[in-house]
Amino acid sequence: MILSDRTLTSMIEKRELVVEPLVSESIQPASIDCRLGDHFLVVENTNMNSLKLDSEIEYREITSQSITIAPHSFILATTMEYFELPANLTAFVEGRSSIGRMGLFIQNAGWVDPGFKGNITLELYNANSLPIELEEGRRVCQMVFCKMDQAAQNPYSGKYQGQKKAVGSRVFKDSEVK
Repeated sequence: MILSDRTLTSMIEKRELVVEPLVSESIQPASIDCRLGDHFLVVENTNMNSLKLDSEIEYREITSQSITIAPHSFILATTMEYFELPANLTAFVEGRSSIGRMGLFIQNAGWVDPGFKGNITLELYNANSLPIELEEGRRVCQMVFCKMDQAAQNPYSGKYQGQKKAVGSRVFKDSEVK
C-alpha cells in the first residue's frame, strides 16, 4: 500500500519516519518531494578504460551550489533530505514529471530498503542534446513510501547505510556465489 500525505505527516510527527530537513511544501498527496543537495560525483574516466564490477570505481568529487550536466552524461548526486525508514516501510525514488520533461532522468537504483538510514544517492542522466543546469535546493525527485505486510526480519544494514553525501558504486564489495 502506498502511503498518503496524512499517513506520512502522522508518521513524521511521531518520529516513526524521519525526514530532515523537511519543508511542508515537500509533502505531496502520495509522496515526499526531495531537494537536490550540493554534493556530486563524476566517474573519473582519465585513469580507467572500462568500469568493472569487481574493481573500485574512481570518482571526481564536486561540492557546489549548482552543476551543469552535459548532454548524454551521467553523474551521481545526493538529496538534501536525510531519511530513517522503520523496519515495516520501504520506498522508491521517482523523478518529478516536470524535470523528466526536460530530458533529465532521475532515479536511485532499486528500492530504499526498510531500516535504511542516510541521504539518498541519485543517479542523474541528461538524455537531452543540451546541457541541463541544476541548483541546490530545487525539488528534483519524489520518494514514494510503501507499507509492508509485516516488519522485515533483517532490516537494511548494508554497505550504503548512513551515507551523508553522494556515494559511488560499492558493487566491488559484493560477495558473489558462483
